[in-house]
Amino acid sequence: MGNRVAIIDYGMGNIHSVAKALEFAGGDAVQVSVSHDPEEILRAERVVLPGVGAIRDCMAEITRLGLDEVIREAAQSKPFLGVCVGMQALFEHSEENGGTPCLGILPGGVHAFATDMNDPASGTRLKIPHMGWNQVHQCIEHPLWRGIEQDTRFYFVHSYYVTPAGDRLTAATTCYPEPFASAVARDNIFAVQFHPEKSQHAGLTLYANFLRWDG
Repeated sequence: MGNRVAIIDYGMGNIHSVAKALEFAGGDAVQVSVSHDPEEILRAERVVLPGVGAIRDCMAEITRLGLDEVIREAAQSKPFLGVCVGMQALFEHSEENGGTPCLGILPGGVHAFATDMNDPASGTRLKIPHMGWNQVHQCIEHPLWRGIEQDTRFYFVHSYYVTPAGDRLTAATTCYPEPFASAVARDNIFAVQFHPEKSQHAGLTLYANFLRWDG
């Protein structure tokens, strides 16, 4: 596989941080581009879909720029990594913003955390969004987990979580306070709810694994 990585730029996401983390993880062996040009995205050997903010705004920009079909094509044919809202966008539908259709690449939906959740240990009310470091429990063996210990902590910021249709997609779970899917995998697609670019050594390890992964 080649070493060109395209980060899809639709104006919604901490794209600079993702690009810098990928460049650091890959060193001179990787060429990272940030682009909304369909040809450049599809020329790359690997594709990353990041995202932050409201899913309705993200989907509106993806559609306006004509990137929905580009994302579907890339997700069929090459190593593909979704991050945070970029993970949520891969599913069929989100409860956010009164209900938002998503890309439908993966089966399942996106749901809001309940507002009345309590920490089972202390009994205190859990805050929404789920923000900060939390353990990621790997459910499957996967090349992107290489060198990352079980229950390693990654950095999260989100108020919604994905519910895959069936358990076979779930690559990792995280508790808040009940387990939710914090990573999913199918064929050449891997997606995470946490932010690798904010997760220090573990996040850089995951990015480095993605740059070596042949899908």
